[in-house]
Amino acid sequence: MKITSVEFNLFGVNTYIVWDEPTGQAAIIDPGMMDRHEQQMLYDTIEELGVKPTHLINTHLHIDHCYGNDYVMSTYNLPTEANLNEAPLGQQRSGQAKMFHLRVPEPTPLRIDHELHEGDRIYLGNEYLEVLEIPGHSPGSIVLYAPQSGFVISGDVLFNRSIGRTDLPGGSMPLLINGIRRKLMTLPDDTIVYPGHGGATTIGAEKRSNPYIGI
Repeated sequence: MKITSVEFNLFGVNTYIVWDEPTGQAAIIDPGMMDRHEQQMLYDTIEELGVKPTHLINTHLHIDHCYGNDYVMSTYNLPTEANLNEAPLGQQRSGQAKMFHLRVPEPTPLRIDHELHEGDRIYLGNEYLEVLEIPGHSPGSIVLYAPQSGFVISGDVLFNRSIGRTDLPGGSMPLLINGIRRKLMTLPDDTIVYPGHGGATTIGAEKRSNPYIGI
């Protein structure tokens, strides 16, 4: 599988496009576009890649990671796929926008159309993204693991030398650390980690240098 990202909004969210080269089937993950310029950026990127979006996936439903869902849903006729425990956050998108004082059109409630659970496989051609449930940053945070291609899309669970914040509603430091240790730090060291913000890292680098993990 191939992967690229486009950075959107004032939070610097990495919106990922993952695709299978033989078929062109693609997943759009965490669309963070907040204006028409950013929407056009995503559209142009997809056109340049020559891929066909077949999945819209959210690692979680904090506003910075899902404000662009409406555009993707309407443009590519895709349902929203996320963990059901994120449903309250989707319904509260308007309140989230107000909490962060975002000067954007008020978002409508977002419904999860297709529920994702631990162990689910999302196929793009012959390869797949495996769903790992790792709550703690938010109640239903998931990580997407591509075992054949050797990478994970970690959302706001794991960053380069850091982890997701746990002080927002539904956050839990013990849950987050436990999930990272059990489900991510057991992956091969050369697994590339593509986080929701900032640059990529590897599982091995985080084992050695992440001050929160303690391995």
